[in-house]
Amino acid sequence: MVRIVATSVVRGSSPGDSHGGVYVMDFETERVYQPIDWKAKDIDWRGHGGDRGLRGVAIEKNRVFVVASDRLLEFSPNFELVACYRNSYLKHCHDIQVYEQHLFVTSTAFDSILAFNLTTNAFDKAFMVKTDGRNFSMGLFNPASGEGPLPMNKLGINSVFCERGGMYVAGLRTNGLLLYNGKRIGVSATLPAGANNARPFRDGVLFHDTQSSTLRYATRSGRDDCAIGVPMSLNSISSAVARQGFGRGLCACSDTLIAAGSSPATVALYDLGQKKILKAMNISKDTRNTIHALEVWPYN
Repeated sequence: MVRIVATSVVRGSSPGDSHGGVYVMDFETERVYQPIDWKAKDIDWRGHGGDRGLRGVAIEKNRVFVVASDRLLEFSPNFELVACYRNSYLKHCHDIQVYEQHLFVTSTAFDSILAFNLTTNAFDKAFMVKTDGRNFSMGLFNPASGEGPLPMNKLGINSVFCERGGMYVAGLRTNGLLLYNGKRIGVSATLPAGANNARPFRDGVLFHDTQSSTLRYATRSGRDDCAIGVPMSLNSISSAVARQGFGRGLCACSDTLIAAGSSPATVALYDLGQKKILKAMNISKDTRNTIHALEVWPYN
């Protein structure tokens, strides 16, 4: 079995309450350790989500990065706070990923991806996804200047994944997984509305079909397609601001083993080959408390 680090958001929480956290989960011993209970007060509390909680998580060697709505936090493997990095174009951030000495951060409010240089510890470039309703384009801007975009949040960008072929971006309203190859951007694969955490995987695309409470793997051939429902609990605490089975947060542990999150705060291990859930661990029964991001935890 594996160890997973997870972040969470508590929707509808009030000022002074915990509105998120970081958890390390050991699926072999079934133990959960919570090194961070997020109670930041200097946030926008409007709406059910707002600036609440902790979002993307990524690990580079001995550096652990966690993003909140408007700041990038760096921790040691023991979760001692090393630094807090801010930028005026960070707002309602979601997924993050390390690739070739940069940490890429989805800044949802600005329909943008900001690149944090891991050598200079500064945001040194940024990419804004634009659309006219039919076609997409990519605009570049300097996040250190005041000449970037306005916070329009047209696309609800929530995921970024970089590899040799380019940068993949998706959001609630992109209706597809977009691929930017450095020159142009276009739809690489179609997605249902409201999809989360979309990324290329093997010869297809892996994502949360959040509206149908399902983890999906779709291939180009259609022969190995897989759809597995997220765990449901009869003991969950209902809420008017959140629903059970809201799927968000995933990471690949191997070519067949996927860790994925849902509400109330649950992380499950999915076997795509057997098309079933192998094991699930629950952190909270409160449906407001939902997993946001996951990563394989490489430390003891």
